[in-house]
Amino acid sequence: MKKEIHPENYRAIAFKDMSNGQVFICRSTAEAKDRIEIESVEYPLIKMEISSSSHPFYTGKMKFVDTSGRVDKFRNKYAKFEKNK
Repeated sequence: MKKEIHPENYRAIAFKDMSNGQVFICRSTAEAKDRIEIESVEYPLIKMEISSSSHPFYTGKMKFVDTSGRVDKFRNKYAKFEKNK
């Protein structure tokens, strides 16, 4: 590795998946505004919308989100083909 090009401020940071509440700790240089206490130790907190603990690719569970009734529109549009079978 080249010298003097890598950050020096690696520290333990808590990452929280906001979709399922799971928290994991790893070392990072990311800036954090919030803090969280885990087992009597306070860590900087980074909030995430999704992580490997909640992403369908890693969990094998598909979470379906219907936005503005698109599924109902699709089902109504193609319901006539179901009747012809």
